[in-house]
Amino acid sequence: MQAALADWRGGRTPWQVWDEGVERSRTAFAAMVGTTPARVAIGATVSGLVGLVAGSLPRGTRVVIPDVEFTSTLFPFLVRPELDVRTVAPADLPHAIDDHTGVAAFSAVQMTSGEVADLEAIASAAGAHDVLTVVDATQAAGWLPLDAARFGVVVAAAYKWLMCPRGTGFIVVAPDRLEAILPAAAGWYAGEDPYESYAGPPLRLAADARRLDTSPAWFSWAGAAPTLELINEIGVEAIHAHDVALANRFRAGIGLPPGDSAIVVSEHPRGAERLLAEGIPAAEVLGRLRVGFHLYNTTEDVDRVVDALGSC
Repeated sequence: MQAALADWRGGRTPWQVWDEGVERSRTAFAAMVGTTPARVAIGATVSGLVGLVAGSLPRGTRVVIPDVEFTSTLFPFLVRPELDVRTVAPADLPHAIDDHTGVAAFSAVQMTSGEVADLEAIASAAGAHDVLTVVDATQAAGWLPLDAARFGVVVAAAYKWLMCPRGTGFIVVAPDRLEAILPAAAGWYAGEDPYESYAGPPLRLAADARRLDTSPAWFSWAGAAPTLELINEIGVEAIHAHDVALANRFRAGIGLPPGDSAIVVSEHPRGAERLLAEGIPAAEVLGRLRVGFHLYNTTEDVDRVVDALGSC
């Protein structure tokens, strides 16, 4: 990304060179979640991508969604008062899906708790009732193995566990769901041939998921491509084993039972503030300490956090 910025500052490179990062990223993400590049569109934010889906739903559609859902997934539905949005506890989501449900929207891993959704149960319930699933994989993609083919729509912001520059994101759409989504943000980059879509009618959108593309921030995608390719080279299964092992080492260190997530939320008042004083960045969510462990962390990192919490 820094090399692309240097070229930009010097005016040395045509933009088509940086555009290569978009297709490399699309291909790498598709491989990561078990789909094809033709089913993947690129964007900048989860709310923008989910908004395309929410804005295309018929009036009165019932949407079931966890009551602690991250607002970038929740608000695009709530801003349409003509939708019937119903919230439930995350664990109750599979049971809330019935013949009256149109959409089940949820995070594969919840930001507020680190809870991993029962993906199989939700997919099975949705399949039984022909319900569109909208999965936010932002807190999962990169460490949790995912099969996008099991769901109607999968979105992910890439700046979290995918470790990409801010302003990169993906939406994966099942072929039988694509026509129902209005490409409300369509521009030149959504054209069948973007280089021939600069001006004038007729409408000539891409036949595949690229019709949902928005014009990319090239420098961010220049940095995203090698990062995603590195994740695939290491392997999400290997990263999953590493991350969860570190999280469970931390859980054991603070007296919690083992879990299945790379994210650990615990009751440590002012824990994030106390860790920061020791030079350890962490987060506080809803008054609780949240820490996460990824491929760049080590057992020494875990032990340092445990020691810092124990000494405070």
